[in-house]
Amino acid sequence: MNMQSEIESVALPKTVPLTTTRIRPPKKNIPQTKPERDAVLQAVRDYVEEHQPVPPMPQDELDVHARKVLETKNIDERYLHYTAVLLNNEMWRETLASIPYERRLLLMPKCLRVEEKCPAPFDEFGLLCKQCGLCTIQDFQNEAERLGYAVLVAEGSAIVMSLIQTGKIEAIVGISCLPVLERTFPYVEAAAIPSVAVPLLQDDCINTTVDNDWVWEYIHLSSDDKTRRLNLNALHDDVREWFSAEGLEKIMGESSGRTETIAREWLGRAGKRWRPFLTVAAFQALRDDRGEPIPEDIRKIAVAVECFHKASLIHDDIEDEDHDRYGEKTLHEEHGVAVALNAGDLLIGEGYRLIGECEVSDGQKTEMILAASRGQRELCRGQGAELLWSQAPEVLKSAQVLEIFRQKTAPAFEVALQLGASYAGQLSGVAEVLHSYSEALGIAYQIRDDMDDLSQDSGDNKLGTIRPSVLLSTTHEKAKGEDKEFMKRLWSGGEIDSSLDRVRQLAHDVKADDRCMLLLETYKETAIRSLQDLDNANLKGLLRRVIGKIFNDLEIKGWCREYEVKNGVREEDEVEASKPEPAAVG
Repeated sequence: MNMQSEIESVALPKTVPLTTTRIRPPKKNIPQTKPERDAVLQAVRDYVEEHQPVPPMPQDELDVHARKVLETKNIDERYLHYTAVLLNNEMWRETLASIPYERRLLLMPKCLRVEEKCPAPFDEFGLLCKQCGLCTIQDFQNEAERLGYAVLVAEGSAIVMSLIQTGKIEAIVGISCLPVLERTFPYVEAAAIPSVAVPLLQDDCINTTVDNDWVWEYIHLSSDDKTRRLNLNALHDDVREWFSAEGLEKIMGESSGRTETIAREWLGRAGKRWRPFLTVAAFQALRDDRGEPIPEDIRKIAVAVECFHKASLIHDDIEDEDHDRYGEKTLHEEHGVAVALNAGDLLIGEGYRLIGECEVSDGQKTEMILAASRGQRELCRGQGAELLWSQAPEVLKSAQVLEIFRQKTAPAFEVALQLGASYAGQLSGVAEVLHSYSEALGIAYQIRDDMDDLSQDSGDNKLGTIRPSVLLSTTHEKAKGEDKEFMKRLWSGGEIDSSLDRVRQLAHDVKADDRCMLLLETYKETAIRSLQDLDNANLKGLLRRVIGKIFNDLEIKGWCREYEVKNGVREEDEVEASKPEPAAVG
């Protein structure tokens, strides 16, 4: 069977991703990984929330508070200056949010460029970006100017201070290395200018990188977004609590009979709960009575979303003949195919029951039921295309695999967001944006899941059943000679007993893993860009932060090159780092 007749090729996004391909390790006075950096930032935010320190604050006093953060969270002392910078940022955060974009300056260093390839000239004010797409300067500049910022790509306090003295600039969002931040801090502190600064991850003034998510967040910070202080970690923890046995009984009522017990147990089994989290997040952004407790009805809707998702997993496992999920037996392995099918069907019914029991207008109920049923229809079409392909498997192009991802994964994210927006009574105004956002988010999520399925931590070292995989398709596209023939046989099922190590090594050798990571970042960026024309500042701000929340929480699983890309390390860097330091001169 020709897969092309089942699904059309989907064009890859033309977006230039914010994530640079220049991979270099951070300095030792800066946390090495993004999860570590985010943990320090969260510790700082918790401290500011509790103690309410007031800016401007001199350096020695700032260091005192920074040390308290380090002590409270048991963070390494070498991160003192880094923590002080984040502390200063958070003290100014709410003030910055209240200042209009057109009264702000975005200040970037020229070392963010790819120096050996950058075509941009300089004038007396700094670098004049040529929009070549080689670095992040273009992305930050275009978005900031779209919002109304003044933008400079230059070093030196003289230009900045002269702009401040004109009275046209009331706040600064800056990017700089720690040494420069330390030197310029007294000037900024003396001027009492609200400012946040995102530290560069390197201090050597050439081809540097920065935590793009933080820059993106600070650029868009606005008092119009009433959700900017919403603690997404706490919200996610609350949602996960709903799926305990006690939580489900409270929301769904008492279970009756063995069948219902089996279905409930599966519903409460391990999972990230991203879909119900998205439902609640969308509602929190769009609700009129912000600050009030989460209504019981939205809990029912969130659980309904997970019912649909867990039912699809039960059915997928049967169709794909999978034997384990979450490190345990699949439901059909545990109870038999017939019981598992029935439990999945029951969960679908439970999802619609929970929606129907909500105390909203008939119009809203119809809207939610239509959204859920359309999402299920699209998911089944994607699953059907994959199942029909499996009857006569052939090599798929990466674009074809991404189209399957769009059909199989994106609808569940869209339904989750739609139901939250519908319960808030605002779906019609945001439906188009939610569709675009969900498509990109779903594809990015599935790319990551796809790579995890073939990671070193994925269990048995045998491939087993071949499924549409963007990593495998990209490896085939990039391989040559015998390696390409091997991948072709693999796709057709002729090498299913092959070692995963061989596939991983080949993917690494032809840099297919790099390509997949770039695709992942590109679709994440596409999701963010889909929000540009959204008028609702609350939903825009929250969904932008949700991207960081979801992908920062995903676990690194044993892809050597993926680990390098995520953590800013490559083998050549490690070799260089292992060389002895040159002897001091003089």
